Amino acid sequence: MLTDIELNKYAQVLFWGMQKARVAPFTTEDIILIRTDIDALPLANAVQKLVLHKGLNPVLRIAQPSTLEKEYFSLAGDKQLTFVTPGEQELYEKIGGLVSLLAPDSITHLQNIPPQKIASFSVARKFLRDILDHRELKREFGWTLCLMPTKALAENSGQSVREYADQIIRACYLHDPDPVTTWEEIFRRAEEVKSWLNALDVEYYHVQSASTDLKVYPGQSRRWIGISGHNIPSFELFLSPDYRLTSGIYHADQPSYRSGNLVQGITLQFHEGRAQLIGATQGADFVRSQLEMDPGACQLGEFSLTDKRFSPINTFMAHTLFDENYGGDHGNCHVAVGASYADTYAGNPDDLTQERKEELGFNNSALHWDLVNTEPKKVTAFLRNGKKTVIYENGMFTQDQGEAL
Repeated sequence: MLTDIELNKYAQVLFWGMQKARVAPFTTEDIILIRTDIDALPLANAVQKLVLHKGLNPVLRIAQPSTLEKEYFSLAGDKQLTFVTPGEQELYEKIGGLVSLLAPDSITHLQNIPPQKIASFSVARKFLRDILDHRELKREFGWTLCLMPTKALAENSGQSVREYADQIIRACYLHDPDPVTTWEEIFRRAEEVKSWLNALDVEYYHVQSASTDLKVYPGQSRRWIGISGHNIPSFELFLSPDYRLTSGIYHADQPSYRSGNLVQGITLQFHEGRAQLIGATQGADFVRSQLEMDPGACQLGEFSLTDKRFSPINTFMAHTLFDENYGGDHGNCHVAVGASYADTYAGNPDDLTQERKEELGFNNSALHWDLVNTEPKKVTAFLRNGKKTVIYENGMFTQDQGEAL
């Protein structure tokens, strides 16, 4: 559904994102892992050509189609689920960049697989993600990912494949003559908002909407990040809070697909940092299984806001990459239960040991699940000096719209 011109522009934007996320320039020794679904092979070809043109070393990995993935999880025993391919750790310790090209041919094929089997698989491979997190903090690694239109995604979002493709083209600015220049401008504008947010000395944020009344405490040594090259498209700004202090009610009015399961109307109650499911219109048992994946799965790993002026996404896309960046009429707030992001640490990355993470309240989990609220909302920052200021209202950040009260 994308033309050759659009595919080449997409590849250029993805390389820009990967380089932006890494910060440090690539060298000719760097390995770039291109991880792709079968239906994204035309884009994988465009990315590989560009990586070769840049003088880098591409390594291509093709993901299992849904039929093979379902068969694997249906038949695999405990030891097989936790088996890690020899050489995988060595590769992850050496790659300089990763581009993931997502084009699922099904998003419901795992719905009857016991969630604990998928959890065992994820937990056994968490150490690989930890390796990449550590390398990214040292600016030795950068990653990005994107989505290609497929029949499965279109059908589950209630769109035609053409409509779905048009959403991707618009959201990634592939219709622009030079989309990389457009992304640079978005990056610049986001930097201004992040500088404003990070200059505030905040004790906690109070999120209020028709169904949400949540207090999120950033904790010490935190910074807002986002629109950094990770994820194409990405319009959210976020931080990883001190999970131990989260309190109140959070409601996700946007549906969510996870491991083949459609979940709707999730309402969580946080008490002393731990979430309990108090309601779901669909998929309650699955939600509980996810919150019980490991000790950190029911704790907050991310707090995020999307400004509708940044995001042209205006419909449900049945995929977190787009849905967590929804703009629409009211922007969005989303939280993620599970793993936190180490790069929201405001200090020297070399100082962020596991002990330091625990001391500061960075959450640790094999889960990271984004849950999105698209209702009209107000987010108020309560400052340590006793004042307060509204930082987000009517779907937009309120930078330069008023002083703290």
